[in-house]
Amino acid sequence: MAEKTDANFKHIVRIANVDLPGNKPIRIALTNIKGIGTNFADTMCKIAHIDLRTKAGNLTTEQVDKLNRIIEAPNKIGFPDWMLNRRRDLDTNETKHVITGTLIFLQDNDLKRLKKTKTLKGVRHQAGLPVRGQRTKAHFRKHKGKVVGVAKKKEAPSKK
Repeated sequence: MAEKTDANFKHIVRIANVDLPGNKPIRIALTNIKGIGTNFADTMCKIAHIDLRTKAGNLTTEQVDKLNRIIEAPNKIGFPDWMLNRRRDLDTNETKHVITGTLIFLQDNDLKRLKKTKTLKGVRHQAGLPVRGQRTKAHFRKHKGKVVGVAKKKEAPSKK
């Protein structure tokens, strides 16, 4: 593993149109891209034959290009379908992995579709309640508002 050198070290590395910090290990820096987690980043590095502890700033241009190609089409390179975040897309019925702006756009469209069709998930999203079956008695105060305590009765002044 090459150490930090002034000639080759880049403080900002651009992968998938996202600026990544050069002083972090590549597996951690890749998680700054929305839609890529640690497992996905580890698999990308193994396919690209990059050591996980290599600092992002020490990557060569060939390694950066290889990572970009893997992000563009991970299902064609050898990623299993269960690792991709958009399986059997409703519009195209294909399995793909989306990142950054496309991911945000598709999530918003999915939520709008659920709300429009009035599914249980859509109704829970609209009401600001937990969607996946969690209990609501004691938690989710951020959606309900402040805690309302029980006020004691004021004693009437005694007559003498």
